[in-house]
Amino acid sequence: MKKITMTPAALLMIAILTACSTAPKTTSLLEVTRQQYLNVQNNPRIAQLAPSEMRQASDAMSLANQAAQNNESADEINKFALLAKTKIDTAEEAAKQKNAENNIANAGKQRDQMRLEQRTTEVDQQKNRADYAERSAQIAQSDTQRAQGDMQRAQGDTQKAQQKVVALSAELADLKAKNTDRGVVITLGDLLFGFNDARLKPEGIHELQKLADVLQTNQQQKILVEGYTDSTGGAAYNLQLSERRANAVSSALQLMGVQRSRIAIHGYGEEFPVAENTNSENRQLNRRVEIILSDANGNIINR
Repeated sequence: MKKITMTPAALLMIAILTACSTAPKTTSLLEVTRQQYLNVQNNPRIAQLAPSEMRQASDAMSLANQAAQNNESADEINKFALLAKTKIDTAEEAAKQKNAENNIANAGKQRDQMRLEQRTTEVDQQKNRADYAERSAQIAQSDTQRAQGDMQRAQGDTQKAQQKVVALSAELADLKAKNTDRGVVITLGDLLFGFNDARLKPEGIHELQKLADVLQTNQQQKILVEGYTDSTGGAAYNLQLSERRANAVSSALQLMGVQRSRIAIHGYGEEFPVAENTNSENRQLNRRVEIILSDANGNIINR
């Protein structure tokens, strides 16, 4: 048998071809997804706020890497890479939402503490007034003076009640409430959220607190929270964004003491614009959340 002798150059070429055939494949999408996943991994806050979403992202990333290791087709690798990227995006968004909810909860705790301190002060003031009235009655020993004191206190209570009604009316006026064929409608514009974001701004939380205070005066009243966007971006994404914003408003009101059973939500995306989406001013008008108050029987007229 004739022995075949291979030159060093041929052996080197075989080694290179073997290495190329066994090296894992990759794609641009996979590389981008790997970098995004690395950034998320280096942010412990995301793992803390969205552990379940991060586990799903890690599992999806493993599938994408395994497809590359197995030298599957670029389409197959991109399919798993896109899935992983979607899961990573979901984890980041969930962490943002949870962080916003934590901020609202902390603000609620501070507000409750302030109210507790205010009530304590009012109790102390009422006790001091009662002590003063008792001492005055003992010194004067006069039925007439006691009657006058009772009348003054009654007048004071009536005045406070009237001031409360005036204050509530002023709050509704401050919220620019309008009477429409659907009932009383409060429109909250861009001040609630940042551009392309569903996290409430501090000034948005302040406005919602006014609404929560109004709702607490009438426990029978219900509301419908409707989210809207401008026409920038895809219709499906705008619908999702409007729903997320309506959910954020609902969550904030619940943390402020409004029962979940009193709140309904609906996202309309870019539907029902109040102005043509032809310039930035009109698009800003269309990026809004509308809150419809029910009638005395709790009924709300839907679109």
